[in-house]
Amino acid sequence: MTEGNDTQTLLAELNQLLRLKTTVIGMKLFETVEEMAAIPRIRRPKAKHTTDQIVSMGSRLGWTVGITAEDLVGQQCQAVIGLAPRDEEGARYVGIWHGDAESAAARQRALSVVPHGRYQAMAVSPLESGRLDPPDICLVYATPGQMIILINGLQYRNYRKFEWSVVGETACADSWGRALATGEPSLSLPCYAERRYGGVPDEEMLMALKPADLRIAVEGMKALAKNGLRYPIPSYGIQQDPSAGMGASYAGKS
Repeated sequence: MTEGNDTQTLLAELNQLLRLKTTVIGMKLFETVEEMAAIPRIRRPKAKHTTDQIVSMGSRLGWTVGITAEDLVGQQCQAVIGLAPRDEEGARYVGIWHGDAESAAARQRALSVVPHGRYQAMAVSPLESGRLDPPDICLVYATPGQMIILINGLQYRNYRKFEWSVVGETACADSWGRALATGEPSLSLPCYAERRYGGVPDEEMLMALKPADLRIAVEGMKALAKNGLRYPIPSYGIQQDPSAGMGASYAGKS
């Protein structure tokens, strides 16, 4: 993603296409705390938080926030973004999230996480601020209707089938954990913790993707919009003859 006016144009186009209610943010990992602390107007927590809360400080309050492992409430939050090793057993989840130790351990092994050892800090910031210069990934909260149009945009050219995971609890591993670890667009159903502590509304899903992929999605959505395929998706009527609508939406052009 290019800087300055190009980022502002991209965000304006994205919001025009999808009418998002939540601020698009960037997330970036840092190898040293000093690099993170040098970000302009960075805020540092004064208490322990979950990563979900830190992310929502960016996406719902518009803050630029930086953290280290010591700012996070537990190892699980730290491990997903590579600030601590993964707990392979998950014993504390037995009897709460899982009925037996084998299920808890299997869930822990299933999490997509950033390998531990390289990074010491992380920051989030509204993408429009340009402070992360550039972020590693962007986080887009959207309704299912908005999200399918975003996905269609990603698939407009160079099509590929997306296959995403649902680990259940610790769903941040499906979104920012997976995107940071693999560089691939990563969709998630935000979990109990993200909704309880991060304030994610019932109707929102989360897409984590690289800035370059966000640009690809926007360009694809612009092309779809020219073809009449845009958000909001108007209801055609469940008792109407769909022939005319299907002809407009699905008839190929030679």
